[in-house]
Amino acid sequence: MKRSLAAVSLLLLGISVLMLIAMTALESVFVSMSWAAERIITFALLVLPAGVGAVLGVRSLTQREGKAGLAITGIVLNTLFALFHLMIILFAG
Repeated sequence: MKRSLAAVSLLLLGISVLMLIAMTALESVFVSMSWAAERIITFALLVLPAGVGAVLGVRSLTQREGKAGLAITGIVLNTLFALFHLMIILFAG
């Protein structure tokens, strides 16, 4: 059974949330890291999967897979998650 792009989009959001929980639980590991390394890890684990999820949601809408509500939900949630963590990376000092 082939998964729709909208479902993969929401799956990527779930992975991003799990990575956020894991990073919060293992925050003591990041104390010894440089700020640049911490920002790169945050970008790779939180922003990138959510950004790809938003793109997949848009592709799901453009390909008319028939699950518009699921695709719109994936687009909105992934975009908000990615932008929030991107702003943290850019403005946290």
